[in-house]
Amino acid sequence: MKLAFYLIAAVMIAAALALLLWPLVRHGRRQGRPGSVFALVLALAFVVPLAAGGLYLLVGTPVALDGVTAQPSMDIDRAVAELRDHLKQQPNDLQGWMLLAQTEAALHQNAQARDAYDQALRLDPKNGAAMVGWAEADSMVRDDHKIEGRALDLLKQAVQADPANQRGLWLLGISQFQHEDYAASAATWRRLQPLLEPGSNVAKAVTEQIAVAQARAGGKPASAASAEGPHLMVQVQLAPALRDKLKPGAALFVYARAQQGPPMPLAVARLDAAQMPATVTLTDAMAMAPQFKLSSADKVFVGARISASGQATAQSGDLEGDAGVVPVDQADPIRIVIDKVRP
Repeated sequence: MKLAFYLIAAVMIAAALALLLWPLVRHGRRQGRPGSVFALVLALAFVVPLAAGGLYLLVGTPVALDGVTAQPSMDIDRAVAELRDHLKQQPNDLQGWMLLAQTEAALHQNAQARDAYDQALRLDPKNGAAMVGWAEADSMVRDDHKIEGRALDLLKQAVQADPANQRGLWLLGISQFQHEDYAASAATWRRLQPLLEPGSNVAKAVTEQIAVAQARAGGKPASAASAEGPHLMVQVQLAPALRDKLKPGAALFVYARAQQGPPMPLAVARLDAAQMPATVTLTDAMAMAPQFKLSSADKVFVGARISASGQATAQSGDLEGDAGVVPVDQADPIRIVIDKVRP
């Protein structure tokens, strides 16, 4: 019943969006925009609600709405290509750039989304949606997923111009959390709380993150549950056959990511590869972002990788191994033998 309810609700939302967007599309076509834009808008009207509903069933927390990768159809690909051609001929079409940016972001083409938001900001430097979109896309492109530099500046501008910008407040709090300014992070998320529907999953998630930030600001765990959260002990060793491939200064990354969901690690540790065999314990404290941590999953894929360049992004020639999928509450040590070379 629950699955049917979410699917029916998603279809109803999609239908409503299509009806609302029809007049805008007709207006755009009168101004010479290609018919493919119409196809793209309708496709998004159906894909986005269905993807969001599917992610809710998968993750259970709307905060993580970046986790489902919608499988783009050939029609969407063609429509995006034609929209790009349209924008080459009419580079001052602000709505076109915003539509392209949001589409690329929905398809997890984050570098292209950031470029499109750049064009929108060229035309409208005070566009709050473009500011927040650029910051989010930039964080997803970066290896460390941090929000800093221009991204942080844009978020601050967007929130200052619109104090009710919910996405902007959430991302600003994440940036402050990432930089260990936990008191500021808690304060930013407290500003977000009154804007949320009381009792909703999002409101509950924000309340939990405020508690974590406040606890870290005070140097104490938020609760016994957080102190006793998942602790995955991982033992890593290098296969004898690959020892001659170990380069001086290489970095060892030990990580856990959700069995299903976003590719961002829920916990990651970086060590000197020369320390192998090594033992590391993965915990919530090793999360790259507060909404993606070990305790948010039931099962995780645990792996290890040696990077000669020291880069967090996997590259050809890296040495890899994994333990497959394990329960997040596993108490026994997890053993990994790095025995493969990444093609």
